[in-house]
Amino acid sequence: MAWKTLDDMDLAGKVALVRVDINVPVEDGRVTDGTRIDRIVPTVKDILAKGGKPVLLAHFGRPKGEVVPEMSLKITLPALEAAFGQGVIFADDCIGLPAKQAVAAMSEGDILLLENTRFHAGEEKNDPELAAAMAALGDVYVNDAFSAAHRAHASTEGLARLLPSCAGRNMEAELKALEGALSNPQRPVAAVVGGAKVSTKLDLLGNLVGKVDYLVIGGGMANTFLAAQGINVGKSLCEHDMTGTARDIMDKAKTAGCEIVLPVDVVVAREFKAGAANETVSADACPADAMILDAGPRTVVAVEEVFGKCKTLIWNGPLGAFEIEPFNTATNAAAQKAAEMTRAGGLISVAGGGDTVAALNGAGVAGDFTYISTAGGAFLEWMEGKTLPGVAALGA
Repeated sequence: MAWKTLDDMDLAGKVALVRVDINVPVEDGRVTDGTRIDRIVPTVKDILAKGGKPVLLAHFGRPKGEVVPEMSLKITLPALEAAFGQGVIFADDCIGLPAKQAVAAMSEGDILLLENTRFHAGEEKNDPELAAAMAALGDVYVNDAFSAAHRAHASTEGLARLLPSCAGRNMEAELKALEGALSNPQRPVAAVVGGAKVSTKLDLLGNLVGKVDYLVIGGGMANTFLAAQGINVGKSLCEHDMTGTARDIMDKAKTAGCEIVLPVDVVVAREFKAGAANETVSADACPADAMILDAGPRTVVAVEEVFGKCKTLIWNGPLGAFEIEPFNTATNAAAQKAAEMTRAGGLISVAGGGDTVAALNGAGVAGDFTYISTAGGAFLEWMEGKTLPGVAALGA
């Protein structure tokens, strides 16, 4: 690992500029899910324990380079203070006089939050002048926002190159989990990739078939792979124009020695709604007027058998239309099996992506996986084998 951690930094008496992701959901003026806030607490506490002064940099929403009052980070203060168990000072800008004065007034033990970095047009353009203005505020840069590391922005990439830099605890945990799952995993390795469309996960599938031993494909994507084998999928969600690409991926997997696992039986219905009348049929027997909405029980058994052979599991996407019952059955059953194996110490399980986190929460097993990434796009790009600018800059 080329990047440094907080353990490598002397922080005593120093101002630590900490890039965090607190872009949290808000309703009626209050934070409704503080998961991302909870995850930055260890980093901030460690900086305070080392005698440093944490100054938080973050974005909120998409103000597109303009000051939008309803996108002020001020709204996160009560949730931050509850998580840290102390008051948090706020400055009305992330550069210039308001920021300089707030930093200068900090005492040991204080935590300072600077205003939304995206109120400046230069943030998303990775403007060197903006990065320099931020760098002027501190002595050390700590990136604890893996979820924003796939963006080359002033506060994620430009700033890291101007100050002694390291990964925060959340970033460190994320990188270790992902490196352990994909770069240097315990084998055999299985990946579950689900979701609606093959077209959105082409790079991901192309990278994974060269790195994993088993690739379980679920959701609407599986229909495209079934259609690529000449199977009629009725009225199912299916990208018929991507069947050639699906065949290419299957050929690449065969060459690489990666076994692709597709549904052998499916749950079909005539309407897409909760509790819709449904039946289970063989994967090659979908009625012309029906749509595939979940994997069937024989498929779940096959997936569980794959998990039983593996030591590492990477999960991105559901096996069916998990949002509506009873079409969450396959996702829930497979997730519960992975969780059971993880609890027993037989499996390292790493999951990520918005739908994935929601599906695992729905199955009641999110707390049992080895690591769950809240990073979304950055998690996907890492799995696609891409270099993340915010991570690469830490090794500069």
